Amino acid sequence: MIVPIHLENTTTVKYDVVIDALPKLTFNRKVAIITNTTVAPLHLETLKSKIDADELFVVTIEDGESFKNLATIEQILNELFEHKLDRKSLLIALGGGVIGDMTGFTASLYQRGIGFVQVPTTLLAQVDASVGGKTGVNNPYGKNLIGAFYQPEAVYIDTEFLKTLPSREFAAGIAEIVKMAVMFDKAYFDFLMEADFSQKEVLEKAIERSVELKAEVVNLDEKESGIRAVLNYGHTFGHVIENETKYTQYVHGEAVAIGIMMANALAVELGMMHQEEMDLVEQFLIKHNLPTTYEIKDVDAFYDKFFLDKKAANNKLKFILPQNIGGHEMRDDISESTLKKVLKAF
Repeated sequence: MIVPIHLENTTTVKYDVVIDALPKLTFNRKVAIITNTTVAPLHLETLKSKIDADELFVVTIEDGESFKNLATIEQILNELFEHKLDRKSLLIALGGGVIGDMTGFTASLYQRGIGFVQVPTTLLAQVDASVGGKTGVNNPYGKNLIGAFYQPEAVYIDTEFLKTLPSREFAAGIAEIVKMAVMFDKAYFDFLMEADFSQKEVLEKAIERSVELKAEVVNLDEKESGIRAVLNYGHTFGHVIENETKYTQYVHGEAVAIGIMMANALAVELGMMHQEEMDLVEQFLIKHNLPTTYEIKDVDAFYDKFFLDKKAANNKLKFILPQNIGGHEMRDDISESTLKKVLKAF
């Protein structure tokens, strides 16, 4: 299966998302694989066996969201300089969303920009993070506040990599899958409600549909000036949760799952979603072992952190909310009192 990415606002950016067994990859240039200490023992040799390159190097960093920062980017850059990569060289991201984000960001910086390829090994990265060219790192002020839009040359999605994925990480990817369905496709949501993801063909179909939906959005709006912001459904709340818990209590998809429930509660409060629909989404998340509740200790502090979100502009907060299941709306007119009323319920 191939899902093409063709950005409408540029005549130069075209690449494919390939959903299949990892093919043989030939590169007439220097290549550096960027991976981490968890993924390398599991999948590095498999990837290396598929690559034919002029020279092949490996940069291995520590695993975890807590290492997604500028210090790690500098570590990667230094190793690339040590290996004397040039402007024609290529980086390959082997890992989940953190590795993909940091590899893409490094590629955008190294000698003002070199090519990179995504080989995602987590479900979350396969259905979302590896597609669309969002790259970046975290800092004390929030998540992904430093970064760039920088598109890969290709994305290779092989579900065989998921066989070693811990169940918690697999569930995290499910949160990103249901996000796409609730925002854009009621029929897809109905499919997901009955889906058995242990079946390879069902899983590949879910990945394909998620990537198709994301590709449609990215093709229209690469730089998130409009509809692409809809992909942040659940994330505005989820990023605050991650920040409050210092990126240690939840993996990203778990925080997004809770954020989805908070967004849905706000949508119900505003009459945009029926309670029964909110309950259906919650049932789906619980079925796949995702958290749906969070104890907000200080509503005022939680609210203030919204203003660090990248979608906040001119001191106005923007929220991505479901319009029933299968529709969406961006709202920047929600009062502080309404928001805090919903937050107090958590």
